Amino acid sequence: MSDAPRLLESTRRALDHRLARAQAEGRAPSLAAGLVRDGSLVWTGAAGSVDGAPPTPDTQYRIGSITKTFVAVLVLRLRDEGLLDLDDALETHLPGTTVGDRTVLQLLSHTAGIASETPTPWWERTDGALRPQVADVLGPEPRILRRGRHFHYSNPGFALLGALVARRRGRSFGEVLAAEVLEPLGLRRTTLMPAAPHAQGFAVHPWADLLLPEPAHDSGWMAPAGQLWSTVEDLSRFASFLLDGDDRVLPLDSLREMREPVAGTEAESGGYGLGMQASGGPHPLVGHGGSMPGFLAGLDLAVDDGLAFVAFANVTAGPDLGGLIEDLAEVVRTAEPRFPQAWKPLPEADPELLALTGPWYWGATPYAVKLQADRHLELVTLAARGRESRFGPEGEGTWTGLDGYYRGETLTVVRDAAGAVTHLDLGSFVLTRAPYAPTGVVPGGVDPAGWTGDPEGTPDPPAER
Repeated sequence: MSDAPRLLESTRRALDHRLARAQAEGRAPSLAAGLVRDGSLVWTGAAGSVDGAPPTPDTQYRIGSITKTFVAVLVLRLRDEGLLDLDDALETHLPGTTVGDRTVLQLLSHTAGIASETPTPWWERTDGALRPQVADVLGPEPRILRRGRHFHYSNPGFALLGALVARRRGRSFGEVLAAEVLEPLGLRRTTLMPAAPHAQGFAVHPWADLLLPEPAHDSGWMAPAGQLWSTVEDLSRFASFLLDGDDRVLPLDSLREMREPVAGTEAESGGYGLGMQASGGPHPLVGHGGSMPGFLAGLDLAVDDGLAFVAFANVTAGPDLGGLIEDLAEVVRTAEPRFPQAWKPLPEADPELLALTGPWYWGATPYAVKLQADRHLELVTLAARGRESRFGPEGEGTWTGLDGYYRGETLTVVRDAAGAVTHLDLGSFVLTRAPYAPTGVVPGGVDPAGWTGDPEGTPDPPAER
């Protein structure tokens, strides 16, 4: 990762202190974390020990369900290559399961309505050889909810996606992952099985400060649900990729699609996208958590601030890594806020576009159109509340909504026979230069009498007494 200015010493101390508190209060044998800012790993921290010494940025930990984000990247690569559509039924690409009518999108977003876990025994603590066929990850009745209606987290769902990737590529999941993601991004210490130096996973006794080693098996077909091991250094590289994209692996537009929620979770805000989960609130984070017996992990992006955080602990339960990352983000956001991009004028004036700017009215509701770089337009409300969106240019006189309520909708500049602009058409909504302008373009027409005062007339003043 590229060199970047270091954090202020006071910021580093605050981050180190918060990490140390998480390790002590969470009773984790060790805890390690890293911070990426604008593409560079600018801070790493560690507390506790692995094999008698503090963990380093090269110490491997099991990252659990963060593996699912890697799987989603592989599936989106297949989509971008035209080898599948997210609305395809699973049966199209992986025949022979009992949930073949579920779509790729539903599996990626945990809306397929299938069971959260495999049949007994618990897959996280047993050898994958117990399930020799991909269909063995599903129980006799894996359909437990109506598809597409609910968010219901499913580990077998991502096992099926991993099997789909392997079938489409004609190689094992691990081979595809290495060739298409790990090698291009330089993730040399991210592996399906541990490679020294690595942490041993432990459970901590609930009523005594004692440790019990946790087993680590090859999960077989369930590996795509949560088997990967990684390091602070490697996972920070992956986090930087998730922030900015890399055309060798996946472009930024596809990563933005992964980050966008498809389904709401049981939390009050946020939601789950495609292998990534978004939090709500004024400073949202998007990423994924992970847990396996003996390990906890977290990866989150603060996209608007250009920040990414990773954290690991070698303990089954204890530290709240999600809360830790939120606090680390707040430390950096408060101590070293990101500078806004400097304002600069447009490179040239376009009289026709400039003529579209200024106030417009949807009925009697005031809006304004602003001109941005690269012929983009922005619709903003001038009322207390209203719908706002940005629009990208398409053809002559048309723009497509990029976000907000009008995302995907077409904005058209409508002209009369003489070429003068009469109104804007936004998905059948008409915007005119004056409120309910009597131009004949307002749906339903406009009363020819125009705007009037009180239709009942002006009341007589009260009589003097």
